[in-house]
Amino acid sequence: MKIKKIEFPTTSILFQGKEKFDYADSFVGGLVGNGQNFDIAQIGKAFFTCGPTWGKKMFAFRNKVVKWFGLKTGAETDPVKEAESFTGEVGEHIGIFKVFNKTNNEIILGEDDKHLDFRVSLLFDKNQGGQDENSLTISTTVKFHNWLGVLYFLPVRPFHQLIVPAMLKNIIGKLENAK
Repeated sequence: MKIKKIEFPTTSILFQGKEKFDYADSFVGGLVGNGQNFDIAQIGKAFFTCGPTWGKKMFAFRNKVVKWFGLKTGAETDPVKEAESFTGEVGEHIGIFKVFNKTNNEIILGEDDKHLDFRVSLLFDKNQGGQDENSLTISTTVKFHNWLGVLYFLPVRPFHQLIVPAMLKNIIGKLENAK
C-alpha cells in the first residue's frame, strides 16, 4: 500500500478554516479490494490503536517533558484501552484528543492548549482511487498561540511527518484485515 503526501482535501470539514492555520498537511492511502464502507467510529478506534511502537515511546517522552511547562499530556489515560469503547461522539475524549466534529465519513480530533491548537481529520472517501479502491486521508492542522507553540512544534514537525504516514499505513492494514 502506498501512502503519499497530498494537498489539503477540499472535502474536509477543516478546509474552510485552512487559511487560519499556521501549519497543515495531509497524507492519503488506499483501502483496496473489499468495497467496504467503514463506520467513522471504527476508523477512529483504529487511529488510537495503530501508532508505531517508536511513536508511542516518543509520545511518552513528550508527555514527561511538556508537563514541566504545564501543557496537557493525557498521560493519565490509556488511549488503546479507551478506544474499545470509543463511539466518536462530539465532545468525547481519549487521551489528549477530543472529538470536535463528526460526519458519516470524517471525524475531527484534536485539542486546544495554551501554546497551540491542533486538529486531526480522518477522512474516508469511498471509491476515490479507482473502481475498487477507497481512500483514507489523515490531515493535521496547527494554530500557534505564542512563542511556546512555535518552539514546541519545531522538533515535533519532522517526527510528525514520519509518524503520520506510518500510522496511516497501520490503520489501513487493520481496517483491511477487519472483515
